[in-house]
Amino acid sequence: MLSGRELIADIETCEVRPGQCAFWWLGQHGFALKLGKTVLYVDAYITPSKARNVPPLLKSEEITNASGVLGTHDHSDHIDRPAWPGIAGASPNAIFVVPRRVREKVSTDLGIPAERIVGLDEGIETSIGEVKITAVPAAHELLDIDDTGASFYLGYIIQGNGFTAYHAGDTCIYEGLQTKLKKWKFDLAFLPINGRDAARLKRNCLGNMTFQEAVDLAGAIRPQLTIPTHFEMFNGNTENPEQFMDYLKIKYPDLRAQIPVHGQRVIVSA
Repeated sequence: MLSGRELIADIETCEVRPGQCAFWWLGQHGFALKLGKTVLYVDAYITPSKARNVPPLLKSEEITNASGVLGTHDHSDHIDRPAWPGIAGASPNAIFVVPRRVREKVSTDLGIPAERIVGLDEGIETSIGEVKITAVPAAHELLDIDDTGASFYLGYIIQGNGFTAYHAGDTCIYEGLQTKLKKWKFDLAFLPINGRDAARLKRNCLGNMTFQEAVDLAGAIRPQLTIPTHFEMFNGNTENPEQFMDYLKIKYPDLRAQIPVHGQRVIVSA
């Protein structure tokens, strides 16, 4: 596995042609994406912890190349609060994207200027460099909204360089999700597969799609490439990604999928 500095150098030197996206899996649901010259870190979880099965691939001060840092929801493995101030300092021009309902709190708690933080929700989009980011509600066990109608959990549609990717965030399938997503033609989709059960919910570990449900979502939106994620970081909240692959091959044999490897560069063409 590459060291943190080597990984950053690989991202920096990677040439992404028009119609392409490069990505690197950082563990859990975290990815670095490069579209053209724009580099985004989505749900990058890099804070050390004894609970982790995979050590952090990067230190916050090593992330000097971020155009944007996206957090799909305010859980520690998605909006990595200890790491974000360091990333903000190392990448002083980076814009941070969070659910609208936590924008002010994230700014206040972390000392990141409010003008560097964009709050998204359904129907709200923003641009970072050449990339447009659109929010789609996510259902982390439940499709939770607050009393202002703001979503607790989001997925992001990421469009740029002639390429469209979907990072689902933490979500189950809910009524209307496929209809929302069919507005786009996806080249790449990152889907959680860790599932859910009573034991996890009892200890406040909110769940996601099962691997079977993630396969069926891929079958509904038909991306060029599907990446199963969120299956390896914490004991008691894992899944075997080979089951996702086997089920997809049988049910949707014309769809492509790939199990990611930590820190490995993958280039996808639209």
